[in-house]
Amino acid sequence: MPRLTRLTPDTAVGTSRDLLADLVARHGHTGDMVATMAHSPAVLSGYFQLSRAMGRAKLDRGTSERISIAVQARQGCRLCLDAHVDAARARGVDEEEIERARTGTSADPAIAAIIALALRVHREPTSITDEQVDALRAHGYSDRAIADVVGVVALNVLTGAFNLLAGLTPESRTGA
Repeated sequence: MPRLTRLTPDTAVGTSRDLLADLVARHGHTGDMVATMAHSPAVLSGYFQLSRAMGRAKLDRGTSERISIAVQARQGCRLCLDAHVDAARARGVDEEEIERARTGTSADPAIAAIIALALRVHREPTSITDEQVDALRAHGYSDRAIADVVGVVALNVLTGAFNLLAGLTPESRTGA
């Protein structure tokens, strides 16, 4: 059961009201997470800004979704995990690779290496080594793509932690 209530453009105030009204005008609805994030205009605005920025990331979406699956499998947000599994499928990632991502790896050594970096960023960034970064470059990743991993992880920490705090689960979805 959700711990925080959903807001609408009618029940939100100030910046949150404006952000929700704009979203409804463009898409016809808001999702549960966004409607609940509206309690904090700072969190909602930050989420929108980071999400838009990561849409311009150098990492391809299939790789980014696998990173998100690996992070969410550890963080424990089933709502996020389900969303990223669906997004990976939509990008043509097969079921075996989705399962590998859940366990933090890939059959492709380059993707396995970038997932491993993401998991280190998530749980212990002080353990990242020069050799690990050099290995990513050897797999063809640019410094921009390597840096983008931090943004993908940060966005997943934000959404996953928020959903867990708010009590949002696949079962609590309103479908609105």
